[in-house]
Amino acid sequence: MLELVWLIPAFPLFGFLTLLLAGRKLGEPFAGLFATAMVGASFVVSALIYFDLLGMDEAERSHTETLFSWVPVGDLQIDMAFLVDPLSIVMCLFVTGIGALIHLYSIGYMHGDPKFSKFFLYLNLFILSMTLLVLGSNLLVTFLGWEGVGTCSYFLIAFWHTKDANATAGKKAFVTNRIGDFGFMLAMFLAFGAVGSLDYAVINDSALAGTLTVATATGIGALLFVGAVGKSAQLPLYVWLPDAMAGPTPVSALIHAATMVTAGVYLMVRVNPVLGAAADWVPTTIAWVGALTALFAATIALAQNDIKKVLAYSTVSQLGYMFLAVGTGAYVAAIFHMITHAMFKALLFLGSGSVIHGMHDEQDMRKMGKLFKLMPITASTFIIGWLAIAGVPPFAGFWSKDEILLFAAADSWVLYAIGIVTAILTAFYMTRQVIMTFFGKAHWHDNADDHEAQGDFKPHESPPFMVLPLIVLAGLSIVGGLVQLPSVGIIPSEWQHKLLDWLHPIVEFGPSAEERGIGEAIIVGTTADDLQIPLMFVAIGCALLGIVVGWLVYQKRKIKAFEPELLRDGWHYDDAISWFMGNPGRAAFQEIADEDQKVIDGAVNGVATVVRVSAGEARKGQTGYVRQYAGVIGIGVVLLLGWFVVIRGIL
Repeated sequence: MLELVWLIPAFPLFGFLTLLLAGRKLGEPFAGLFATAMVGASFVVSALIYFDLLGMDEAERSHTETLFSWVPVGDLQIDMAFLVDPLSIVMCLFVTGIGALIHLYSIGYMHGDPKFSKFFLYLNLFILSMTLLVLGSNLLVTFLGWEGVGTCSYFLIAFWHTKDANATAGKKAFVTNRIGDFGFMLAMFLAFGAVGSLDYAVINDSALAGTLTVATATGIGALLFVGAVGKSAQLPLYVWLPDAMAGPTPVSALIHAATMVTAGVYLMVRVNPVLGAAADWVPTTIAWVGALTALFAATIALAQNDIKKVLAYSTVSQLGYMFLAVGTGAYVAAIFHMITHAMFKALLFLGSGSVIHGMHDEQDMRKMGKLFKLMPITASTFIIGWLAIAGVPPFAGFWSKDEILLFAAADSWVLYAIGIVTAILTAFYMTRQVIMTFFGKAHWHDNADDHEAQGDFKPHESPPFMVLPLIVLAGLSIVGGLVQLPSVGIIPSEWQHKLLDWLHPIVEFGPSAEERGIGEAIIVGTTADDLQIPLMFVAIGCALLGIVVGWLVYQKRKIKAFEPELLRDGWHYDDAISWFMGNPGRAAFQEIADEDQKVIDGAVNGVATVVRVSAGEARKGQTGYVRQYAGVIGIGVVLLLGWFVVIRGIL
């Protein structure tokens, strides 16, 4: 099966080409069903390859399948090749699996849209790009998928481009991601200059062997992190993701919760030997950027009223947790949280879309309330997602978040404190969202449109195409933690650390973790200070604290709500960027453009003018008279003879 890995991107490619040529003829719902089947087929192939790898010895679980030579230019030899190993197949499983569920959901959500088939064309193109990104055996193939998902993000966020906000959000995402892509490209140039290859195997082996200097490893790691910051929406480049909620809700679930935004985390884990060989400040910076992003975004989510904006800032915050894990050497924990986050955040986004659908496109939670009885399936599954992200055991989010906090505690108590405060805020704002949407007082009948105010308006449950993925994702959000249970006495040893065993030896623990003995300590069930179980109870207590306080504030009204305008406006960070770009930034860019026109263009135009004028003067000697040319030749011959005879003394 390993040699058939090309089928994983081939199925969505076939779906994209078919919908491009015959999408309108297929129409609704067949275009959606066909696109869903293509992604489902990719998932089946991924699963078969997974079971194939599972039957192999640990040392044999890595295979490179070369399709053709892509860039044969001198020393730069790059193949279109796919790397099949435990990490890439784990990524393929949840990209295609959750992608297929979101495709199925979209059939119901996009019902009646005049561009129904085009939407699924873009979705298939996105899955194609994402599989290229995670399967690429070298940085350039990954970059091809990296740019592909960025382009699809633009298409899908601005899908309803007739609205100015949607078109602007698409452009904002595209431009912001280009900033990060600049770092990715510089990293490729530096890597090729250092080791003469862009293959992950060559780069990582050089880092492990010590032939990659600290300075070079630092440069590659830091520049790739710049790319990851843009793609995975970390400070200071997170601003595109909240605005991306302008796109259809399935887009939010697929691109901005489950797959695309995790590409930066995947890239960091893929080059983990390079991070290990880099200077200490690189992983430290990654950890601090992740921790501060997690806390910063969580504070903003406290005061958002748009049901999707709450989840958008929550996504930024949870991605911060993943980078905190990477920075502290918890690479497996980062992948673990990536997987569980894909499950419960896709569930929450699709659940919010179901609410919006049932509320006739209303997204303001202040106009909802008491929807549980009217939308029981959506509400029940959403509550499961809420408990998972809040970190309540035994739901999936608890296990992955707890492991990250454990590594953070062993690395820095300050990082741990930031992580635990963020966990409390997460439980609080998600409780707020659940109560405002499904409990409390009903406000939807007070905000019905005029033509619906007669009693026709009533929220309703979503159709089967939409609720079936919710049920499946809810089940995954409950049991997803089983892939990486900790070493705790009540848990059978054969159930412990399954993901760690699977990813070994491709992904293990970072140097910072190894130096402190954290990795080994987690395996045997203790930290260096024997605090694993106490810290686990602290995490549970903090999750319950956030939930209880949220319930007292928004359901019981025992405590006054604290929702300052400063948080609702995102600390005015986005406004500050807009002001800078529109005022001093625009002036500076205009000055640069003027200088470019005067100096660079002036120099080029000046050279052209000199050539034109001198050529014009020289042309005057070209009269076309043969006798004149013969006379000039004769004079030249006489002068040459004189020079040879008189000056050189040649008789």
